[in-house]
Amino acid sequence: MKSVFLFAVAVAAFHLSLAFPADLSSEEDIPIVKDQRVLEDDGKFNFEIETGNGIRMSQGGSPDGVDGAVIHAGQYSYTAPDGTLVELKFVANENGFQPESALLPVAPEFPHPIPQFVLDQIAFAALQDSKDSDEDED
Repeated sequence: MKSVFLFAVAVAAFHLSLAFPADLSSEEDIPIVKDQRVLEDDGKFNFEIETGNGIRMSQGGSPDGVDGAVIHAGQYSYTAPDGTLVELKFVANENGFQPESALLPVAPEFPHPIPQFVLDQIAFAALQDSKDSDEDED
């Protein structure tokens, strides 16, 4: 129950840490322009935070999962040092952490062409298995 929540918090903290420069010597104070938090008695919660430099994060959750596990959904965005807008939406539930972003790599669709050297290796392994089973029968 707590593991999904802790995982979601750890991932969000990691991604938010990317929004801040490694050089913290800046004298500039960034104001918090929005900080709304709601925690209900039944375990449901949500929050929205926005900073003066454009970092936004919102998240909500409820203990509707298996055995009362908290199901989370949220999003955050910030501008990377190179000027790229980073936006990520996520769900964390019994199926794990599921992020969605145009910036995340995407695996090729399956079925995709299998390279010949892979097919050759599969055939070789099958031949070896066949020889091993023939020897075991003797």
